[in-house]
Amino acid sequence: MPAFQQGGLSLIPYNLKLIYLLLIFVFCSSAAQKVFPLDTLKLKEAKDMLADDYGNLYIYKSKDFSFTKYDSLGKQLGKLMFTVPYKVQNVQNPLNVPLFSENAQEMKFVDQNMNEIQRIDFKQKFGFIRMVYAEDQQQLWLLDDSTKRLIQYNFRNDTTINSYPFDISFEDLTDMLVYENKIYILTRNHIRIYTPKFEKIFEVPLVNGKRFRRENDTILVITNNSILKYIPEKGMTTVFEDPEAQIVDKNILSYFEIKGNKLYLYSFEKVSKPEQEKQPESQPEIIQEPTGQSAESTEKTADETLPEVKSSDHTLEKLVEDISAVQTEGVEKLIN
Repeated sequence: MPAFQQGGLSLIPYNLKLIYLLLIFVFCSSAAQKVFPLDTLKLKEAKDMLADDYGNLYIYKSKDFSFTKYDSLGKQLGKLMFTVPYKVQNVQNPLNVPLFSENAQEMKFVDQNMNEIQRIDFKQKFGFIRMVYAEDQQQLWLLDDSTKRLIQYNFRNDTTINSYPFDISFEDLTDMLVYENKIYILTRNHIRIYTPKFEKIFEVPLVNGKRFRRENDTILVITNNSILKYIPEKGMTTVFEDPEAQIVDKNILSYFEIKGNKLYLYSFEKVSKPEQEKQPESQPEIIQEPTGQSAESTEKTADETLPEVKSSDHTLEKLVEDISAVQTEGVEKLIN
């Protein structure tokens, strides 16, 4: 019996080491995403979700026109209840969040506690404003549907700086952005870039465009289940995508998605390598396939990712076989 105990003890450290390595491998392979502590009721019926650069989350529900702010632990920090729909431009600066209502023909700015700090009424000064872009805390860019003009407006001193003819269709317009003397127009099915003189310099089809996000010189497009980046002279490339996602967004640190009424966070390190590998394929598909990826490209992507899955499976199988072999060897030694 002592010999048996001694032999058994000599086997335990090495076996535990292999099991420990196996557990680490399994954990690392499943740690690409983190589930946020927001319950299903808070995410149910969410029409849109945004994340600021401090990790706070904003949920907009079109059913009751509510706009609710949560911290990273799921604690509610503030809530607005509107009587008409509002479009949230962005929440990158949580101290000054711009919201525009086409129905009410007004713009609101709210602070970090979701308190209104300013309201701008367009009805008395302009025609029918279809879209507004707040460039900073002084200037707005307005798309006036009644006059078909793009208006640069200083709301601090109530003066019109510039006005440009801009005869485009406003029917499926979802967002606008002005940067570096370029006007970015987003619809549900296209992104177009113009000069202030209404000269089109870029156009590409996309699916379910929702809004723009600017990070320094980088222009991003948020769709229902993907995030695209505009690269001058090259076009659009996909930086994050999940066909099963209901809503996606990002901040300066992570990607976020709502899927199955759960909120997931993905770090840049976990998704950067796969997206870089996918980038050469995604660019021409966005440009040439306005309704989504072709079957051929989907099969190609699946084939390319298959070896990685097989490699992972083989690694797991090998670890299990090694553990079994060590255990068998130990038992044989004990018997002999």
